[in-house]
Amino acid sequence: MNKTSVRRAALALPLLFLLGAHLPPDRLTARPPACDATIVVPAGFCAVLFAEGLASPRHIVVAPNGDLFAASARGGVIALRDADGDGVAETRKTWGADRGTGIALAEGYLWFATSETIYRWRWAPGQLEPAAPAEVVIEGLPTAGHSAKPILVKDGSVYVDIGSATNSCQEVDRTARSAGRMPCTELETRAGIWRFSSTRLGQRQADGVRFATGLRNPMAFASEPRTGVLWMATHGRDQLGANWGWSDSVNAELPAEEFGPIPQGADYGWPYCFYDQMQGKKVLNPEYGGDGTTVGDCATKAVPAIGFPGHWAPIGLAFYTADAFPSSYRGGAFLAFHGSWNREPLPQAGYRVVFVPFRDGRPSGPYLTFMQGAGSVALRPIGLAIGPDGSLFVSSDGAGKVWKVAFSGGR
Repeated sequence: MNKTSVRRAALALPLLFLLGAHLPPDRLTARPPACDATIVVPAGFCAVLFAEGLASPRHIVVAPNGDLFAASARGGVIALRDADGDGVAETRKTWGADRGTGIALAEGYLWFATSETIYRWRWAPGQLEPAAPAEVVIEGLPTAGHSAKPILVKDGSVYVDIGSATNSCQEVDRTARSAGRMPCTELETRAGIWRFSSTRLGQRQADGVRFATGLRNPMAFASEPRTGVLWMATHGRDQLGANWGWSDSVNAELPAEEFGPIPQGADYGWPYCFYDQMQGKKVLNPEYGGDGTTVGDCATKAVPAIGFPGHWAPIGLAFYTADAFPSSYRGGAFLAFHGSWNREPLPQAGYRVVFVPFRDGRPSGPYLTFMQGAGSVALRPIGLAIGPDGSLFVSSDGAGKVWKVAFSGGR
């Protein structure tokens, strides 16, 4: 090997290691994949395009061997494998026809959630395709309105987001000046997180318990690793301007997208209340007599740890449990914001992955934008997962892509 080759190998080794490479000696001179120039990440990080041309990948999970599984909004499960460890998936398999969002790998099974059914396949290490038909764990879940079903499987339970059917439980949905239903009977079966057994097949919604309520659509939720408490980020209501005449600027910023803990029994107040991040409090929704300042019974509702700007649309959450990133990232939370439409006529916003530092099971500082497209809407992330080598995987359904973000800079 000449001096030039040695120098190239030395430069390539750190990034190859961080991307999970285990290469034979005769491949040490191979160039690592280039960082995606359309993606902006902090200095010292590199976002490699792990896979593209995928059929609307939504939530994702990564196996201990590095295989990645994505729920597809166009149908089925997508399996990706980086066989040579270069940070790019060469092998892909797809099976199933039902469209889905939720996915998990836990308790010896691969789990997949469509809008009304949750399936599982027995899964062995290194497996890329199911060896037997799926088992139906839960079926008959409600599908109108917010129909996607993100899931979390842990400690013998399946947690399922069942989003609301309406915007704010009006008598006539999304209609100007229509009052809110009192009580909002949607809360009996919607707008919260339900818990089911992970060992019982053929369950219906009545077999589960309502774990947390008052959450319009908590698409992003995960277990905080230090305490085991579930955390969520939920979509706030729309149309404060169109339905109630509030100003364009207020309509764009309110209500906050709430990020907070959900111990069993938590009630975040939808549809009666919303969180105003500028006032730092819950206030009554106009459908229930609110004027933007009146608190009323909202004083008894749970408040978030962070109120993000309105209509950013949080959709993915992953806690960083590895140590490949700098120490300031350990234990913190990554949140994926997909962006929405209801900030009009003001410019849309969101379209990013943010990082929230944690200490002792709680946010310990301000959030920062971790990943964003070079253009204002170039990245619309959905799924987040931590790889066995400590990298962060990020999916985008609209782009049909998955990126792998590794740290290669100084600490």
